[in-house]
Amino acid sequence: QVQLVESGGGLVLAGGSLRLSCAASGRTFVRYAMAWFRQAPGKEREFVAAFSDGGGRTYNADSVKGRFTISRDNAKNTVYLQMNSLKPEDTAVYYCAARFGSSVVTDVQSYGYWGQGTQVTVSS
Repeated sequence: QVQLVESGGGLVLAGGSLRLSCAASGRTFVRYAMAWFRQAPGKEREFVAAFSDGGGRTYNADSVKGRFTISRDNAKNTVYLQMNSLKPEDTAVYYCAARFGSSVVTDVQSYGYWGQGTQVTVSS
């Protein structure tokens, strides 16, 4: 199975930036797509950004469009989420997810592999 480990979370001021990393264990020959989700206290897990296999297509949620950028380094088996112009509303636990498929999808149910999550807190 694919094991995912997130890192890079922390406490920042509003308007600041953070870069999250998601490292996949080992090496796989199976094609898969990656995504970031987040979950705030009392709310359901929501889609943030996704990256198809092959690195050719991405999609961001409207709430983060223009501020967040998803990218990946296939040689390092690592996916990143660059977060700029952070707002207090972005405070949540951020999760890395993976699925076996080439297309970009945004629903939680489509992803079978998840990391443990990393806390992002934005103060005003």
